[in-house]
Amino acid sequence: MSGVGKIESTVVSVPISELAPLTISPRMSGENADHVRALAESAVALPPIVVHRPTMQVIDGLHRLRAAQLRGEPTIAVVFFDGTAAEAFVLAVKSNTAHGLPLSLADRRAAAQHILRSHPHWSDRAIAVVAGLSPKTVSAIRRRTAVEIPQSSGRMARNGVFHRGIGTAGRRAAVELFTTDPDASARKVALAAGISVTTAKDVRRRLRQGQDPVPSRVADRSKPTRQPSDPTQVLQRLRRDPALRFADSGRTLLRWLEPPVGDGADWGVIVAAIPRHCAPSLAELARRRADDWQHMARLLDQRA
Repeated sequence: MSGVGKIESTVVSVPISELAPLTISPRMSGENADHVRALAESAVALPPIVVHRPTMQVIDGLHRLRAAQLRGEPTIAVVFFDGTAAEAFVLAVKSNTAHGLPLSLADRRAAAQHILRSHPHWSDRAIAVVAGLSPKTVSAIRRRTAVEIPQSSGRMARNGVFHRGIGTAGRRAAVELFTTDPDASARKVALAAGISVTTAKDVRRRLRQGQDPVPSRVADRSKPTRQPSDPTQVLQRLRRDPALRFADSGRTLLRWLEPPVGDGADWGVIVAAIPRHCAPSLAELARRRADDWQHMARLLDQRA
């Protein structure tokens, strides 16, 4: 199954000093010194290494890099991979199970668990192909780590087709992805969020039009338990919500919600500074504003 990242076909020469190992490597035991020496002494031309362009970390070919360093070479042949860190890890696992020094069974099991965390919507069979395990083994790992792994509303098959269930998690994940990267393609967001491309396009359209990205017909049947929240944190979260940020009415509402004197204000001190002759009028205005907000709260409760 293919990811959404892309390996460039152009081979370039890169200074070895600019490269680094993957932050999270699928090879838990680290580098194999004997393998590095064997590569350094080999007269056979080695293929270019694969490097994650955003971080300059080596996805595939760390032993070849070390061999080049051992030979005192200042540069090495590289092909770049453009994609996320999660996609880079998947490619590293796939590459190291297909050729080179094989990953151990423990490495492959740990890699499958890592991929389950980053791609919970992938099917057991799809992850098994990448990690070099059986679907049964991946299924067992998924069951053992079910508490740690985010639950997806469906599964991504080997051919890249997503078989989805009912739920809003995928749409909400897409909202976060589009908010972080507004120029991201619908296909990239769909694969990362575990939804169909059509759904990703619908989420993007709704965000641009200021609509709720999770329409009522696909909302979860069970409403979440209402938890007490810090008003400041709630307002900060609402400010980041693209459904409000990208709509005129939403931006107006956010301005209304800004506390005029800040949360936690000492109202006693403020009131004490008000002239007595202004108090009755201000009290009446405050009551009317409070009534307006109570009315709005009731309408919002009905909508929710």
